[in-house]
Amino acid sequence: MKIYKYPSRDTWPVIMSRPVLNPMPVREQVSLILKDIREKGDEAVRHYTRQYDKVNIQDFRIPSAMITKAGVLVEDELKKAIAIAQKNIRKFHEKQITFYKPVVTSPGTTCWLRTEPIEKVGLYIPGGSAPLISTVLMLGIPARQAGCQEIILCTPPDRNGDVHPAILYTAGILGIDRIFRVGGVQAIGAMAYGTESVPAVYKIFGPGNQYVTTAKQLVALEGVSIDFPAGPSEVAIIADSSANPAFVASDLLAQAEHGSDSQVLLATNHEPLLKAVQDEIERQLRVLPRRSLVQDSLSHCQLVLMPNLEEIIEIINAYAPEHVIIMTTEYNEHSSLIRNAGSVFLGQYSPVSAGDYVSGTNHTLPTNGYARAYSGIRVDSFQKVISFQEITRSGLINLAPAIEQLAKAESLLAHRNAITVRLK
Repeated sequence: MKIYKYPSRDTWPVIMSRPVLNPMPVREQVSLILKDIREKGDEAVRHYTRQYDKVNIQDFRIPSAMITKAGVLVEDELKKAIAIAQKNIRKFHEKQITFYKPVVTSPGTTCWLRTEPIEKVGLYIPGGSAPLISTVLMLGIPARQAGCQEIILCTPPDRNGDVHPAILYTAGILGIDRIFRVGGVQAIGAMAYGTESVPAVYKIFGPGNQYVTTAKQLVALEGVSIDFPAGPSEVAIIADSSANPAFVASDLLAQAEHGSDSQVLLATNHEPLLKAVQDEIERQLRVLPRRSLVQDSLSHCQLVLMPNLEEIIEIINAYAPEHVIIMTTEYNEHSSLIRNAGSVFLGQYSPVSAGDYVSGTNHTLPTNGYARAYSGIRVDSFQKVISFQEITRSGLINLAPAIEQLAKAESLLAHRNAITVRLK
């Protein structure tokens, strides 16, 4: 853990830096994989699955019978937890559905918007060291509520070529039955270009490591839409003297266990909290089964002491983290000052874990500073909006002088003529 006490502003960029791989080798490697998949389809996907997942897969699609059987393999208590999460996530997201009213912009001219679901979407569910059941819910539920016609799901196989039954069960209860055991860059390439087994989609959703993120960015340059560049997970905690050190430490550790490239940051104006949090981290770390992975992540953890909460909020807005937890006495007041964040958690009893699983908000969020310009996943992430307009003859007469003047100014005389021929 790195500790900064009253850092000068010229050190802020160092504090806000994320642990990243050298981007050029990553981009070159990902580009080669994508090129192979575009040209060779399933053959290339099988090759890279053998190389990276250490398993030979002949049939990428999970049979329907296996999805049905998965329910038997999932414990009842986990099923209950999934049901609670499903209910809350659906309840929160269904309120996001927008209906637009027609607007009369001038006499005889009516304009309106209509939402249409994106017809074909692909959901990427990372595998790695733990099955991300919650991500199936976070992506699958709004995709269903948006009305997407074709939803496919890709997730990495284990060394036996299997997918965790809880992922299959969760997808099954959401009505997603086109599931493919493909992971990493090869999954992004398969969904982008389409192969003999995996259909091409119009938009790809889901988090992943830096290779997956790079793959999403590269296919986006070729016309396949993506949600946003979602990379390694991160949290920033704003705390004052009222913060419970055990709570703060638990939240830092919870985010650190996502992966060795996860980023966690604590910013406080109360110096005794730094030592108390460090002690709590050491105590809680002893009992964590993923201890070595968490320690790798903590090696680039930042503990920052600043003179006041105003400067803390300033650096957090510049950092634009995926998650922000505010543990201060006046957390509601301070939350109103947050401009750049994926999701904000207020008070001592609002851990990121709640948002990750069951509170209802979506946990697929922009990372790596992208929260300056991107939002997290919502129902409208799976929709597009089409504009309509209807103009009567009298309405066109009303607009004609302005249209003709603007067309003339832009030297687009055919535009002006489209008005003239209608009014002769």
